[in-house]
Amino acid sequence: MFTALDADPERLDQHEQNFVRRIREHGWFGMHVMPDDKGPGFSYTTGFWLKFRFPEVLLFSMSKENAQDTFWHIYRELEAGRRSPVGEPTGQIFDNAAAVLLPVSRAQYQSHLGWCRWFYGNDSFECLQLVFPDRGGEFPWTAGSSADFREAQPDLTAGNWSGVRDRYN
Repeated sequence: MFTALDADPERLDQHEQNFVRRIREHGWFGMHVMPDDKGPGFSYTTGFWLKFRFPEVLLFSMSKENAQDTFWHIYRELEAGRRSPVGEPTGQIFDNAAAVLLPVSRAQYQSHLGWCRWFYGNDSFECLQLVFPDRGGEFPWTAGSSADFREAQPDLTAGNWSGVRDRYN
């Protein structure tokens, strides 16, 4: 698979060189996007797909530090040969709460995964949205979640939270 790791460094600007350098050093890189008038802040990985053939991971509304710690935890689990399930709650990611990994629709890649798309040179990688519950244990697709909480974690799946909503309501 051809990636930005294979590019001539002289053709990369300073930001691109730093991005590639971090992936060479650590095996992955976490990108953090600040909230704006278009939506909540989010973070995502680049490198999981290349190194482990495990989808990149994207999550919303978590501090940069907590997102980075979460990604490192997932990375270490992948290094140890452990993969979290997709589409069902798991306690393998957070110590104090369940989480659900759901496939991100490719229609969302352009607006959310710019550096991943640049790194891979296309959209032929997979990505999962990591969704966590509110303090009361409600996921954004459950009837008990607040409107603010639902806005903080928008649905990037192909729709209806990949059908998970139907199982909860």
